[in-house]
Amino acid sequence: METGLNSSWDMDDEYEKFVRRMNPPRVVIDNEACKSATVIRVDSANKHGILLEVVQVLTDLNLIITKAYISSDGGWFMDVFNVTDREGNKLKDECLLEYISKSLGADSSYVPSMRRSVGVEQSTNHTSIELTGTDRPGLLSEVCAVLTCLKCNVVNGEVWTHNTRAAAVMLVTDEETGAAITDPERLSKIKEMLCNVLKGNNKTREAKTVVSLGVTHTERRLHQMMFADRDYERSDSDTLDEKLRPNVTVVNWHDKDYSVVTIRCKDRPKLLFDTVCTLTDMQYVVFHANVDAEGAEAYQEYYIRHIDGSPVNSEAERQRVIQCLEAAIERRVSEGLKLELCTTDRVGLLSDVTRIFRENSLSVTRAEVMTRAGKAINTFYVRDAAGNPVDAKTIDSIREAIGQTILQVRGCFESPKSQAQESPTRFLFGGLFKSRSLYNFGLVRSYS
Repeated sequence: METGLNSSWDMDDEYEKFVRRMNPPRVVIDNEACKSATVIRVDSANKHGILLEVVQVLTDLNLIITKAYISSDGGWFMDVFNVTDREGNKLKDECLLEYISKSLGADSSYVPSMRRSVGVEQSTNHTSIELTGTDRPGLLSEVCAVLTCLKCNVVNGEVWTHNTRAAAVMLVTDEETGAAITDPERLSKIKEMLCNVLKGNNKTREAKTVVSLGVTHTERRLHQMMFADRDYERSDSDTLDEKLRPNVTVVNWHDKDYSVVTIRCKDRPKLLFDTVCTLTDMQYVVFHANVDAEGAEAYQEYYIRHIDGSPVNSEAERQRVIQCLEAAIERRVSEGLKLELCTTDRVGLLSDVTRIFRENSLSVTRAEVMTRAGKAINTFYVRDAAGNPVDAKTIDSIREAIGQTILQVRGCFESPKSQAQESPTRFLFGGLFKSRSLYNFGLVRSYS
């Protein structure tokens, strides 16, 4: 059966290549049409997931998408993006503009379709480890300690936590050779020991460890892992105020057989990628979309159908779409103090740093680990293990242990008083503005 599936995928890939050759994508980059942003227009033959592919390319370049207009009815995909760099400037670098044109245009060999982008390309440079399990204080420290004990060096990785769940993608190398770990027995031992750590004392939720030589897009994969782990499900004991959540609505436009998804929340980098990623993973096709993130708040409106051609057709499905999009927005929100570490890389560094965090009762809510030219460049978002604001004395103690110049603090300390008055999450999702949805103009009827 697996051979048949692989053969089918190969045929699909060849068909996609044929369509692409016959209808090569057209990319136009215009710095004159808009005063405040560079306008990128992409016309291409349509296929499922193409919107995500384009957004992923722009997001990976750390570009800010301030506006977007999408239309993909029929066999053609047409999209317009207004983008800036992180400082809000137009894109002027000729090398960057050429890279965008090649990545999105006819000569593109960039990010392929969803099924090919996850765990199928072989790499001799590193071994990929994927972890999912129940979050708890000190979990990252325990995982890093096990990897160090097994003589694995973490060269890149990212950790997300959301709704009591944790997911991580770590790229590791062998301590002695600096290459990928390929021995089956050793890989099996790594998988077994990490799975034991993830399980802990929790018998109610599954823990999962996957070890492979595949190349994957880390953030794309983290969304898939947390979605598969059902982090969007909220327990009955979850008392989170509705006002703290992003505003997501789903209504049906019966005349056109579309479901209209509207999202309003405070803007942040990569928000568009996160929502498009989730809609794609849920097997929905975006036929039209309007995105506006020029102000402090972001507005996104998607006209979608399921991949089988049907709109959202039940209340249970509608609620699931809402919950999954809420989770996609919340996963990357990092409440807590931001700590940046930059120093010469060495085996066991990550284990030592996270152990110091754990010994000082800090819990890591999100982490990004990078190694560049022998330097470790790591970012941690930390909270007190009990959920309280981080104490300044604790950070002083940690910086003393790690090194004052090595570990930098970004942001400010929270006081218990201000924390009680206004949470960081409330700031993120508060201040919603009026919807410009077609629903407000009477063109879309309420879901029933």
